[in-house]
Amino acid sequence: MDVKSLLYRLTSLFLIMSLMGWKKVETPSEQMLNYCQLFQKIQVDVREQTVSPDSAARAFQEVMRKIQQQLTHPDSCRSEQQSTAFVYPLRGYQPKYSIGGGGRGYYNKGFNLFDMEVKSGHPAHDLFIRDGNQDNLDDRMCLPVDLLAISSGIVLATETNWQPESELRGGNFIWVYDPCLNGLFYYAHNSRVVVEPGQWVKAGEKIGEVGRTGFNAYKERSPTHLHLMFLRLDADFLPEPENTIDWLRNAETREW
Repeated sequence: MDVKSLLYRLTSLFLIMSLMGWKKVETPSEQMLNYCQLFQKIQVDVREQTVSPDSAARAFQEVMRKIQQQLTHPDSCRSEQQSTAFVYPLRGYQPKYSIGGGGRGYYNKGFNLFDMEVKSGHPAHDLFIRDGNQDNLDDRMCLPVDLLAISSGIVLATETNWQPESELRGGNFIWVYDPCLNGLFYYAHNSRVVVEPGQWVKAGEKIGEVGRTGFNAYKERSPTHLHLMFLRLDADFLPEPENTIDWLRNAETREW
């Protein structure tokens, strides 16, 4: 077969593929990155109110269903749960002295992840660090406080470039999905984020540094803290807040 005939056949093949809607087969990692992008877009659309709460909820259900299908393996989850305990998210800190209000700051009444008009509810715990001069450094060690993953999971979304003029309440945040718990951890107000969407993190791994980013957290009246929330997915893949106080109180701690 001469070169001209070969080129003709290849051109015809590509044309047929195009007409049939053919596209490159994605690898699992490429698919996951696409899911991460969709997850982040939902958060942005909700924040900017370019989508209705109902539409956002439906989109969330679909993307989380796909993520769970790709990640959940019962055997691996059983071994993960047996071998790995929760890790306290603040390196060098003890739960007894850093959980805000002794755990009484959690209340989930009125919370709606998909409606920016709903501003009530605090289905999270604020974990405080020693930072009297508000420079994002531990007052005793003069070092940043590492933010550690409380459990293993995949990073779905991050914000890394928060600026003081922004009204984004979470500041620099991280969303991590734990397929074994079938839920999402949300870490907010970080000074630094050192992970990326699509990255798998293990319990105890550094994912950022505690800070003061976010519309309210940046203000002088707010002590430096981590905002930690966990949302369990129900049977319809919708997020339901769950109190993590027992996990935090019994978590392994990591020294400097």
